[in-house]
Amino acid sequence: MWHERHQAKLASRPRKRAVGAGAKHRLVFVDRLLATLVHLRHAVTHDVLACWFGVDRSTITRAIGEVRPLLAERGCTISPGVRLRTLAEVVDHLGTSAKTGIIDGTEIRVRRPAAGRKDRDKFISGKSKQNAVKTMVVTDGDGRVLFCSPAQHGSCADITHARQLGLVRLLDGGPALEILADAGYQGLGAQTGGRVVTPPHRKFKKNSPDWYEEMHERQRKAHSSRRIRVEHGIAHLKNWRALARHLGRREHISDTVQAVAALLSHQQTADLTPARTM
Repeated sequence: MWHERHQAKLASRPRKRAVGAGAKHRLVFVDRLLATLVHLRHAVTHDVLACWFGVDRSTITRAIGEVRPLLAERGCTISPGVRLRTLAEVVDHLGTSAKTGIIDGTEIRVRRPAAGRKDRDKFISGKSKQNAVKTMVVTDGDGRVLFCSPAQHGSCADITHARQLGLVRLLDGGPALEILADAGYQGLGAQTGGRVVTPPHRKFKKNSPDWYEEMHERQRKAHSSRRIRVEHGIAHLKNWRALARHLGRREHISDTVQAVAALLSHQQTADLTPARTM
């Protein structure tokens, strides 16, 4: 894919030399891919990568900018050769495989927007009180990452983000499945025919009976123990330093999130695939 796009870019403009003429790449594609992986996993700066590979810093910047979208387009691997790229494909997969899905939102800290920018306040998260972007993560009951949404402003509520992604439209009248969510998604259950399951509501605000408090706490813990796997999946994503705190350009965060999700899901699938015996 990288070679095809590179050749298409060369052919899209008038040429004064024959195809194949001119200087050759000092950084081959394998090294470009390796530099991108090291940058995403350990947040190594472009200057350090340039010293390692013996090229200019601009070469590393251009290489990461070319490879990162290719990794994001791969989608999340569920089995060798089978990938999920859209939320609709994830819903169909959960419906056909009769598996439980789990959704949750996670925030990634970003640089503070410049003063005078109109949407500067939108990046401030009401939860962490910091400048951040938000993405919705979907895993199965085992904690395997199935989908990571494009990033949204940190001030966007979890339920609003899910509606903007079309989750209600996909589930309403769609396949019969169960999706676990936390209290931030309360209200989606009624809109999706009970397919989204959230923690139970409190019927008593004050002076609730002891038996009700015990029952509510038991139900809440039972629900939390089922959806804890999505927290494990998010923790594995945050092990990649590029998502612990994003220090690059904010417009690249969506590609970074989806690229890391694709790499992590491929690793999880490889760990679950039994080795062939000779």
